[in-house]
Amino acid sequence: IEGERIREVRTNIPAQAGGKVIDATGLYVMPGGIDAHTHLDMPFGGTTSADDFETGTRAAAFGGTTSIVDFAIQARATRMREALDAWWRKAEGRACIDYGLHMIVTDLGEAGLEDMDDMVREGVASFKLFMAYPNVLMVDDATIFKALSQTARNGALICMHAENGSVIDVIIARALAEGKTAPIYHALTRPPRAEAEAVHRAIAMAEIAGAPVYIVHLSSEDALNEVREARDRGVPAFAETCPQYLLLSIEELERPNFEGAKYVFTPPLRSKDHLPKLWDGLKHDHLQVVSTDHCPFCFADQKTLGKDDFTKIPNGGPGIENRLQLIYHHGVNAGKLSLNRFVELTSTTPARLFGMYPRKGEIAPGSDADLVLWDPNAVHTISAKTHHMRVDYSMFEGFQVKGDARTVLSRGEVIVDSGRFTGKPGRGNYLKRAARGGAWK
Repeated sequence: IEGERIREVRTNIPAQAGGKVIDATGLYVMPGGIDAHTHLDMPFGGTTSADDFETGTRAAAFGGTTSIVDFAIQARATRMREALDAWWRKAEGRACIDYGLHMIVTDLGEAGLEDMDDMVREGVASFKLFMAYPNVLMVDDATIFKALSQTARNGALICMHAENGSVIDVIIARALAEGKTAPIYHALTRPPRAEAEAVHRAIAMAEIAGAPVYIVHLSSEDALNEVREARDRGVPAFAETCPQYLLLSIEELERPNFEGAKYVFTPPLRSKDHLPKLWDGLKHDHLQVVSTDHCPFCFADQKTLGKDDFTKIPNGGPGIENRLQLIYHHGVNAGKLSLNRFVELTSTTPARLFGMYPRKGEIAPGSDADLVLWDPNAVHTISAKTHHMRVDYSMFEGFQVKGDARTVLSRGEVIVDSGRFTGKPGRGNYLKRAARGGAWK
C-alpha cells in the first residue's frame, strides 16, 4: 500500500524502508465491506434514527464495513439539491469511513427530471422510490415510470421499495378498526403477496422504460420468485436482502412486554419457511447483495411511541455492525456460501452496481486500500452491551458467531485494530459514484 491506494499485489514483496508490515498470518485479507443501504440521522415518524454519521460509521468499521451508501431524502415541493446539501452537512466532520448517497425521490415536479441529471453529475448515481407509505414517501406509477425513463438516458440506477402501499393501507385500517394494535399486526397487515405484486410491477415498468432496476430489502419467497423469473428472461433486475430476513422470523414480533416492537421494520419479518429460500437465492445469484437497511431506534424512548398503535412504532432496526459476522457465520461456516461468494455479496457486487468499482470492492493495484483482516476463528457473542451502535438493543442479542474483523483499513489507514478504534470522525470522504455501473453492463 502506498498512500491511500494499493500499489502492488504479489507474493514476496520486500519490506520497504520506513514501511509498516502487518502480520496477517492465519487471517483472510478481504476487500472492505460495502453496505449499500443505511439510514443514519434520518427523520421518521416524529423522531430520528439513533445513529448519526459518526456513531453509525464507527460501528460499521468495527464490523469490517469500510464504505456505506446512505439516503438523502427530497422533501415534497423542494429541489433535490436541498436534500443533497442537507445530507452532506449531516456527514461533514462526522463520517469515519467513506460514504455515498442515494437520493430518495418524493416529487418530480416541474424540474425533477433536470434535478436527476444534476444529481448524477454530483455522483449520486442512484435514486430510490417508494411504492409504500402513502401520503409520506409513496409515489405513483407515472412518477416511477418517468424516473426509470430518465435513468435510461442518464445511466443512474433506480432502487425500489416494493410493496403495494395502497392495499396495505386498507388492510391496516381494518386491523385498527378491529382493535388490533400490537406489534405483530405490523407484519400481518403487510402480506408477502403485497411485496411480490409490487416487485412484479416495478420490474414491468423498468422493462418498458428500458432501464435496470434494483429491489431493496427483499424479504419473501414470493418476491424472490418475481426477480428470478425476470432474470431468467434476461431482464437486468437486481435485488438485495438483509441479515434479518435470513435469520429472523415473524415470531419475533410476538415477544411479550412490547418487545416485538424491536422487530418492526418494513418489509416485515416473514414465516420461517421463507428463510432457506432467500439463502438459496443468494447462492444462485437470484439475489446479488446483502445490505442492512440499518435504521436504529432506541426501544426505551422511540419504539415505545407506538405502544398503543403499531402504525406509530418507528420502522427500522440496527444491524450495520454485525452484517459480515452474521453472513460469514451462517453462510460460509454453514456451507451455504463460498468465501468468494461472501465477498461478492458484501463488497464487490455493491461496488459494481453502484458505480464504485474498481476503486472499491477489489484488492488490486490502483484500488483504494480498504481492507479487512478477517479472523475465521474469532468467536464473538453479539450483544447490546458490547456493540458500538448507539441503540439500546440488538436484533441478534445472544447470537454467537465464529469469524470477525481483527484489523480494518480505510484508504490505507488502520482504523480498527483488535477491538480498538484508531480512526477519527470526519476522515470519511464523500464517494462520487459513476453512472452506468454494473447494472448496465
